[in-house]
Amino acid sequence: MQYVIGFFIALFIALTGVGAGTVTVPVLILFLGVPAPVAVGIGLMFSTAVKLILVPAQIARRNVAWRTLAYMLGGGVPGVIIGSLFLKHLVNVGSQNLLNAILGAILVTTAGWQLYFSIRNRNADPLNKDRSPLLGWLMLPVGAEVGFSSAGAGALGSAALLSLTPLLPAQVVGTDIAFGFVVSLIGSGAHWFSHASNTELLLQLIGGGIAGAITGTILSTRVPKRPLRFALWIWLLILGGQFLFNSYHVWASPQKAAAAGQAHVAQAK
Repeated sequence: MQYVIGFFIALFIALTGVGAGTVTVPVLILFLGVPAPVAVGIGLMFSTAVKLILVPAQIARRNVAWRTLAYMLGGGVPGVIIGSLFLKHLVNVGSQNLLNAILGAILVTTAGWQLYFSIRNRNADPLNKDRSPLLGWLMLPVGAEVGFSSAGAGALGSAALLSLTPLLPAQVVGTDIAFGFVVSLIGSGAHWFSHASNTELLLQLIGGGIAGAITGTILSTRVPKRPLRFALWIWLLILGGQFLFNSYHVWASPQKAAAAGQAHVAQAK
């Protein structure tokens, strides 16, 4: 199962440029029962491994806009460090349910924004003005989101590139994959030393991911990206809602138990 999960996640990354941390973390938590801090670390490491295969192909196709990438990394690198430190703080204070709730909120917000952006962008003018310098500021919170949840580099990065630069779609994918690789590499290093990891699970995901990345790279010029992305955002919106529902249920259960206990004491008096 782990090999299959790794294959399909890497396939989506290669075809659409998104899906590494955004898909990996909720799948590991909801379907494999992996603790959230470990899932985030594995998501970052898995993203790094898969994009290590994809980045050379994008460079060879001249799809990486290096000046734009530099602006993105100017904000994304400090952001991912900040996000990793914040996750470490929540783990240390034992706020597991709060962590799951925040992850759910990130998924719902990201997926909702992407659905809105996809619909709005259908009639958008593809020749945007070059506002690349703004990417440095915008990628600071995106990097923080990556460090905290492993999500956002591909999803929000591609949306920012489409909105603020005149890059062609292929260049958007290539530049965003390169950005995701660098911030995932830095974030995975921070998580490796901060949280427990599951090396066996990571290697199984990478084993399937290598095959998925190669297959996706071959098919990337033949498969339309928009329908795949749209389906992915719908699915992630559902997963994020599941996170929020589970967190609310865990929070509400003790509250209801305490209320029932107080009512029982009042009746006894």
